[in-house]
Amino acid sequence: MFSNKEGQKVPNVTFRTRQKGQWVDVTTDELFAGKTVAVFSLPGAFTPTCSSTHVPGYNELAKVFKENGVDDIICISVNDAFVMEEWAKDQKADNIRFIPDGNGQFTEQMGMLVDKSDLGFGKRSWRYSMLVKDGVVAKMFIEPEEPGDPFKVSDANTMLNYINPNAVKPKLISLFTKVGCPFCARAKALLSQRGLEYEEIVLGKEITTKSLRAVTGALTVPQVFIDGKLIGGSDALAAYLGEN
Repeated sequence: MFSNKEGQKVPNVTFRTRQKGQWVDVTTDELFAGKTVAVFSLPGAFTPTCSSTHVPGYNELAKVFKENGVDDIICISVNDAFVMEEWAKDQKADNIRFIPDGNGQFTEQMGMLVDKSDLGFGKRSWRYSMLVKDGVVAKMFIEPEEPGDPFKVSDANTMLNYINPNAVKPKLISLFTKVGCPFCARAKALLSQRGLEYEEIVLGKEITTKSLRAVTGALTVPQVFIDGKLIGGSDALAAYLGEN
């Protein structure tokens, strides 16, 4: 059974990292001293749940974490420095610091090192998250000891809810656009003026007008989605945002 480390200091470890192609040693004091840090640890870089859900969740909510007193967000995995450096690039998660625990030293002292030899992984980290304040574990969420790779409590939403149940989460905004479309430019300007982050999906070789029709039922761009709801074009977006 995994032991909860709440109230204890994090292990004193020096991590061997790669930053911009160079070796850089990073200590736990550098990462945690005098800071409030949200940490999540996972079985491995480039693995499905880690790449599709765990990392993106924390990256998307980074601004809200910052607004609620979290200085940094750190992802720790028992992978070598080269793998973690490339995974960070692949994920484009600029709000997260990726830390390689190549020898599993930090993970082992946290009591979270597990044997995944059945998958050909060797020793890896069990999935968990924790809030660390000035080097001391204030709260820890450990995934249940079940077969496979459970992902129920170490996610970003659970951590944010612990920090502030009333925290306001950002709207999820995506819009289909075409290069050179003036109405698309207007829609993006409306969102930027409100400080709203968005993901732009540009129609081209891979995303076609056929896909646009299949998803939105429309032939024109932009087509804006907010929190899963189709808002429509630039005029509809302006109305939604209360613009004249």
